[in-house]
Amino acid sequence: MPELPEAENICRALDRALRGRTITGVEVFTPAMRSSLLPLKTAALEGVRILGTRRRGRYVVADLADGRALLMHFGMSGVVRVEGPEVPRRKHEHVFLHLDDGRIFRFECTRRFSLLEVVSEFDADRWPAALSGLGAEPLSEKFDGAFLYAASRRRHVAVKLLLMDNSVVTGIGNIYANETLFASGVSPLRPASELTRPECRKLADNAKKILLRAIDAGGTTISDFLNVDGSEGKFVQELKIYGREGRPCPVCGCIVECVRQGGRSSFYCPKCQK
Repeated sequence: MPELPEAENICRALDRALRGRTITGVEVFTPAMRSSLLPLKTAALEGVRILGTRRRGRYVVADLADGRALLMHFGMSGVVRVEGPEVPRRKHEHVFLHLDDGRIFRFECTRRFSLLEVVSEFDADRWPAALSGLGAEPLSEKFDGAFLYAASRRRHVAVKLLLMDNSVVTGIGNIYANETLFASGVSPLRPASELTRPECRKLADNAKKILLRAIDAGGTTISDFLNVDGSEGKFVQELKIYGREGRPCPVCGCIVECVRQGGRSSFYCPKCQK
């Protein structure tokens, strides 16, 4: 699933491709994904200019000149491309937005868990109202050791689940939660309420560093993720703990273990992570 670094790379690429472009036509080939795509056909998008794109958590928002916005989420297998009309439509490309430069914004999703819809209701910060329940951005100044320590006092869950709780901090996701905990020497099984202030500071600092490195590497491709230009994320080459079950820890050589938490795999070194 695309997590924050992947969504950020998609957002930046789409901003370069779509900023200032005008939508000239809409084609919907599949009526149902996470929500119906049919409203896109009657949303009067033709003739509307795209002002630019921005990201909130794993969502990408394309602001429109008429005050509305396109809200996107890429689910498990969402891929977007901006290509010329000479490229044949792929089997799982569900929406085409034709642009005034002749190219086409193409929205693909094999498993149909993605989201693309027009929104017109916003909060005070001009984010779509549907995103109002999202927590702090992990790359923002708000997210630091003090914030995480305060949040952990109120939640008696495992620290891994706290880092993946989008109402607390949004977008870290499973891969980067695993990597952050390993870099910080904290077991994913630890109750969040037992974290110390220094541990919270280390977790917040490492989360930022790892997310920024992953953004620079184009994200992480394990199976489905592709950037807008079709390239795979290269951060997979830097993963220290994710996916290493049964292999030696890169620090101490102890065998990496794996447990399921909240339906997701948690990889950890029983010696390095306390």
